Amino acid sequence: MKAIRIFSTCLLLLPFVSCTQVANKGSDAATEKKVESLLSRMTLEEKIGQMNQITSYGNIEDMSSLIKKGEVGSILNEVDPVRINALQRVAMEESRLGIPLLIARDVIHGFKTIFPIPLGQAASFNPQIAKDGARVAAIEASSVGIRWTFAPMIDIARDPRWGRIAEGCGEDTYLTSVMGAAMVEGFQGDSLNSPTSIAACPKHFVGYGAAEGGRDYNSTFIPERRLRNVYLPPFEAATKAGAATFMTSFNDNDGIPSTGNAFILKDVLRGEWGFDGLVVTDWASASEMISHGFAADSKEVAMKSVNAGVDMEMVSYTFVKELPALIKEGKVKESTIDEAVRNILRVKYRLGLFDVPYVDEKQPSVMYDPSHLKVAKQAAVESAILLKNDKEVLPLQESLKTIAVVGPMANAPYEQLGTWIFDGEKAHTQTPLNAIKEIVGDKVQVIYEPGLAYSREKNPAGVAKAAAVAARADVILAFVGEEAILSGEAHCLADLNLQGDQSALITALAKTGKPVVTIVMAGRPLTIGQEVEESTAVLYSFHPGTMGGPALADLLWGKAVPSGKTPVTFPKMVGQIPVYYAHNNTGRPATRNEVLLDDIAVEAGQTSLGCTSFYMDAGFDPLFPFGYGLSYTTFKYSNVKLSSASLKKDDVLTVTFDLENTGKYKGTEVAQLYIQDKVGSVTRPVKELKRFTRVTLKPGEKKNVSFELPVSELAFWNIDMVKVVEPGDFGLWVATDSQSGEEVFFKVVD
Repeated sequence: MKAIRIFSTCLLLLPFVSCTQVANKGSDAATEKKVESLLSRMTLEEKIGQMNQITSYGNIEDMSSLIKKGEVGSILNEVDPVRINALQRVAMEESRLGIPLLIARDVIHGFKTIFPIPLGQAASFNPQIAKDGARVAAIEASSVGIRWTFAPMIDIARDPRWGRIAEGCGEDTYLTSVMGAAMVEGFQGDSLNSPTSIAACPKHFVGYGAAEGGRDYNSTFIPERRLRNVYLPPFEAATKAGAATFMTSFNDNDGIPSTGNAFILKDVLRGEWGFDGLVVTDWASASEMISHGFAADSKEVAMKSVNAGVDMEMVSYTFVKELPALIKEGKVKESTIDEAVRNILRVKYRLGLFDVPYVDEKQPSVMYDPSHLKVAKQAAVESAILLKNDKEVLPLQESLKTIAVVGPMANAPYEQLGTWIFDGEKAHTQTPLNAIKEIVGDKVQVIYEPGLAYSREKNPAGVAKAAAVAARADVILAFVGEEAILSGEAHCLADLNLQGDQSALITALAKTGKPVVTIVMAGRPLTIGQEVEESTAVLYSFHPGTMGGPALADLLWGKAVPSGKTPVTFPKMVGQIPVYYAHNNTGRPATRNEVLLDDIAVEAGQTSLGCTSFYMDAGFDPLFPFGYGLSYTTFKYSNVKLSSASLKKDDVLTVTFDLENTGKYKGTEVAQLYIQDKVGSVTRPVKELKRFTRVTLKPGEKKNVSFELPVSELAFWNIDMVKVVEPGDFGLWVATDSQSGEEVFFKVVD
């Protein structure tokens, strides 16, 4: 693929080894010498200036004045290469020491060519998709001078009310670790100093996805053991993948805001993992410690942030204002400032900014390169999840004469791009309506009646009109979901049903008696039990980006076969949240044979319900479990074998099994390996994903597939807060999702 290098060897080993990290290590000695030489010539004011990140604003003269005095280390939100070069020229040629600026931007799932939102990319269970998407984003963003992005977001999120679930990889620690590391590799390429590489910034460090009530910016309470077992591993994997920078999170955990948390920033990130890049605050998260009640004023903000291990402050300006006095008073040591500046300069040298600070303003545009659109379409194809397909209504047959296309998301070019697309352009978005018209040509009549102009609209007359028109068709394609603004930062919801009159639209369409294929485009899992029941087929696409239309059209007509899997559990109703597959057992675990609300006898005794852990009105199971997704074909798992039923802690377990395509279409199955540690010094999850692989098979084809799992990966933080593999019995499943498969057993011995 043009302009995109594939690093498959590294990806096979993620998150345990990194090509980027290896590439960066070679120049460390030379880089450190340059860093120390430059640091020795800096004044205190120039050091503090490097720790100051400002946002771009209209008056370039004012910014230039600050840069010339050495008071700015980084600028974010500038995307004009002419202005970037002008500002960089001031830094390089007019400031005393000629230290280049680090230009930053939120490039989350694409710069111009927009890929599916990260939650959608995670649904592909394909780290190459994540890596290619980040590589395309880096190529396009770096072409205008951006060399730093605030991604990937690798917060574990188990509450779909939280709008920022859209930006991450879902609920699972292992999947997030693999996909996040792949994104780091994609953004940073094979070497940070390549002009097309941009520094990755894993965020939000740490625990932000566990915000109480799914309300953004809210407090979390994650005990250290759970923090280490669940929330920290993706960040450790990103460190091993060579991530150049980290960002602190907005939340406080157990009363300590992340921006002032020395335990996570110094003890864990620096001490345990050996991270030597720079740590930046989130937007004004330093000064927000005043609102938290953790700091009395801006002076205490600067003191607590820097002493905790923060290197650069994003836009709240307390460092430049307060650090000189704090150093004079001895409340912050200048050696602490020196260490922060070392971390900043180190990243700038590794990016090659001292050698090549400017961007070529006259280079041919790389935006929307055909190769970029090709991989964006493939990402959208692999991210789509087939949730239901009764009567094999999909793929659509050539015998169809008339198709009704309805719903507010059928031709919504802006909305299908999803959240965090500052630079995406709806004019380049290819929508389902246009793609459907192109794929059928003049062979099929396409009737388009949206019914609702946008997802939140309440318009009974529009619903009635759409249903009347759709009744004339052979099949109805209903495109529903969420507008882009309904997910992402600060966009949390207490109600996860379809907004507006979209549910009424699906009900009205179902009453026509015609097959209804519901396609959902959204930023989170929605509570769509009723809509699933009323629909003949359901295809779920987390906001699919620029090429979402052609991707969905190919899937509907069978030019591509669905292979996506749910990266997060779909609840039946909001009251089940948090609901996730890797929960701990209780002393009275649910059996899935519960007596539900309508089954309870009048004047029933107190023990008549079995005394297990479930909801009387929702039962135990979710609407769809983690790892779930259908295909147009069917797959059979058999002959699961283990290399040994008894292993030592330094052994590697090999799991082999046969996977057969028992249907009539060529398809790709995501085979998943789960384990359960039966007894531990602390209670362990009922299942944990440890491996997955995509296997493509022709009809009737059978392959013997294998996984290798080092026993060392069964380690967890035990009752003594030590990471160990404890001897004992384990269960293992190889399956199509987290609720399927036949259990086999092995044990670990001392």
